[in-house]
Amino acid sequence: MVIHRHKRRRERAGEALLAAGVTLALTAMSGCAGDAASDDRPPADPAAVVRGAADALAKTGSARTRTAMEMATGGTRVTIRGEGGVDFKHRMGQLLVMLPADVKGKAEHRPITELLVPGALYMKNRGAGVPVDKWVRIDTTALADGNLVTGGATDPLVAAELLRGAQEVTYVGETEVAGTKVRHYRGTTDIGRAARSAVPELRGALEAAAKGFSTDAVPFDAYLDEEGRLRKVRHRFTYVNNGVIDVSSTTLLYGFGTPVTVVLPASGDIYAGKIAE
Repeated sequence: MVIHRHKRRRERAGEALLAAGVTLALTAMSGCAGDAASDDRPPADPAAVVRGAADALAKTGSARTRTAMEMATGGTRVTIRGEGGVDFKHRMGQLLVMLPADVKGKAEHRPITELLVPGALYMKNRGAGVPVDKWVRIDTTALADGNLVTGGATDPLVAAELLRGAQEVTYVGETEVAGTKVRHYRGTTDIGRAARSAVPELRGALEAAAKGFSTDAVPFDAYLDEEGRLRKVRHRFTYVNNGVIDVSSTTLLYGFGTPVTVVLPASGDIYAGKIAE
């Protein structure tokens, strides 16, 4: 049937984008930074506090965001960075994602514009044979990772929802993120559990990730402010794609209440041709 052919085409496109993203990223070298915290009185139930972070963000409405996805494989380490805004109330966002420079420090890749909406990822300037004036639409519910890794930045909406599966959470102590006092929590989240607890609009992506990753357990460090809003979260994923790849994905949230406008491309601006491997 035509519907089946279209679904297979979307799945192949998603797989090609994931492979291309990893290939491009592994052309350069990069690093990452850590954090410090101090002890103070722990909350009664740290896991419950972390699981409620997504609801606190939805009440806030919107925020600015910066992302960093660090990949390590075969002794090579690279970082892909992004910046944009997210509307947690209406479940949409926009990122400008910068691929790393080559080993000589030359920036060869144009920034990628990404639009995030429930069930879909739109990408412009993606390369892989796609004309520069065209968008690619990927069904995130058909991606093996649910767009936790594919786009070069974990969707901040999904990153927050992923914490709904938090378990074995430890309160580390108070620290600061971008000048704001926060509480630091460390634990493991379960992708399958998060999918069952997620809001309906974002459940499909997490269900896909639960099926695609070899393990549901995802270690995290989360930093929440006094209102329970997520200010920073770092997830650590491990998956197999021509070898074992370790990914540390960090999402920083700030500028709460900043308006976020997302305009989806017209159907004629969406590329329907073949995406290069």
